[in-house]
Amino acid sequence: MSTLELKAGRTAVITGAGSGFGLELARLGASRGMNLVLTDVQADALEAAVAELSQTGAKVVSLRGDVSRAEDVQALADLCLERFGVPHLLVNNAGVAHGGLIWEHTQRDWEWVLGVNLFGVIHGVRIFTPLMLEAARKDPSWTGHIVNVASMAGLLNAPNMGAYNVSKHAVVSLSETLYQDLALVTEQVSASVLCPYFVPTGIHQSHRNRPEELRSDAQPTASQMIAQVMSSKAVTSGRLTATDVANLVFKGVEDRQFYLYTHPQALAMVQTRLEDVVQVRNPTDPFVGKPEIGEQLKKALREAAAR
Repeated sequence: MSTLELKAGRTAVITGAGSGFGLELARLGASRGMNLVLTDVQADALEAAVAELSQTGAKVVSLRGDVSRAEDVQALADLCLERFGVPHLLVNNAGVAHGGLIWEHTQRDWEWVLGVNLFGVIHGVRIFTPLMLEAARKDPSWTGHIVNVASMAGLLNAPNMGAYNVSKHAVVSLSETLYQDLALVTEQVSASVLCPYFVPTGIHQSHRNRPEELRSDAQPTASQMIAQVMSSKAVTSGRLTATDVANLVFKGVEDRQFYLYTHPQALAMVQTRLEDVVQVRNPTDPFVGKPEIGEQLKKALREAAAR
């Protein structure tokens, strides 16, 4: 399999580049002299990122956009082709989080979460993969790589996180299929899926960028407020940094590694889940290792329901 060296002159397209993983990936790319094509739904964060990166001498262009909109992703591809040509690296990173009991998600909740987390990746894969394959066909030495950002929630099913779990499981499935499909037609383009656990980023505050037309008129339910509190606590308590994750991703791409994990120790829970499936047993309590957290969540939800 052909290898890809992420170095000066190579081009990277990164979605959700205004903060978190996306910004750290852009910083790492800039430090290597890569050309950068960035997008984010939050205009001020994107502008700040571009200003910072440009001061380092990096070649960077940006486009404010919503990855759930196919036309915005197409415009990003057009910008990339115009300025730098076909990208060698695509990171479908943009994502949002939303929790609560699964039957309490509104249609707008589902449209927002699946629109960004799943269709953002779908649009990226659909629009950029053919460009990469064409570049590989024209030049036997050309190599490319696609990284889709999922989550450990794409391999597990923590309660009170329904829409998020569904979206990330779909991204894992999409990525595995992409990897296999690419292997059928080329050795010059491949893919990876990043499954981070709890890392301090701004994802627990993603509601700040929720489009007005997809905001719910109803007040958050008790389960949704509980999920927000627990998510904020878990994300902000993570010890691994977004910078660490960016380095992990670059190394994984250059090593042509498909599964990228920030917390390999969490795979024990994945193994338990898969054993549940294979042994046809009911799902194991996700809090078996930390029963106090499970009891806290159960108590809070039942007290809220009794009011």
